[in-house]
Amino acid sequence: MTGAVAAMGGTERAAAAPAGLAVARVGGITVELHPSGALWLSATRTLVVADLHFEKASSFARLGQLLPPYDTAITLTRLEAVVAALAPDRVVALGDSFHDRGGAGRLSPADAARLAALVGGREWLWITGNHDPEIADHVGGARAADAEIGGLVFRHEPSATFVEGEVCGHLHPALTVVGRGRGVRRRCFATDGHRLVLPAFGSLAGGLDLFDHAFARVLSRARTVAHLIGTERLYRIPLTAARGR
Repeated sequence: MTGAVAAMGGTERAAAAPAGLAVARVGGITVELHPSGALWLSATRTLVVADLHFEKASSFARLGQLLPPYDTAITLTRLEAVVAALAPDRVVALGDSFHDRGGAGRLSPADAARLAALVGGREWLWITGNHDPEIADHVGGARAADAEIGGLVFRHEPSATFVEGEVCGHLHPALTVVGRGRGVRRRCFATDGHRLVLPAFGSLAGGLDLFDHAFARVLSRARTVAHLIGTERLYRIPLTAARGR
């Protein structure tokens, strides 16, 4: 794999996840899903987040579409909170961390300082994405097209061919749950036990319905389970028990 990170040792934890985290199996590896939308690998103390889309609002503003310019600050607050809660030794940002090639250069001084504190406090790996194929050197950290850590393969976009144990972002999974005549739409983790698609972590990143055909080439619909992000916990819902739009 291009720019792959070597797998680190460590004994897989068999105990129950801490409060608020859900346990899933991906490619035979136990992983933990955080209610923030981050993935936690306790054996290697690695935190994984996808699709931060820093500076999306400023990117839209350059095109004449004005959005409240607070998305980066809100996303950083979320990221700081989960880093403080789990104290990872490594963070992997799974692509589209910046909304475009120039996003890092548009960070406000305050946001740039907050990001620098996060990146400088631990090992940090930027996986490049379709929005940010190049990431400015001044933000620190390392860069790679993909990585292998703890028996799992990490990349931004799902591979065109099947890869056991692949963890990716890009698709921004979300699911609408209908009950009592009302629908509630939430970001979600999506896995069929072989692959895992992470929800977008960015505050303005949005979501794609899990029934969309884009997921059919990545996950087995019959085996797919969504872990919906609630206010304080995750809700496990097999896709076969949900209703398509």
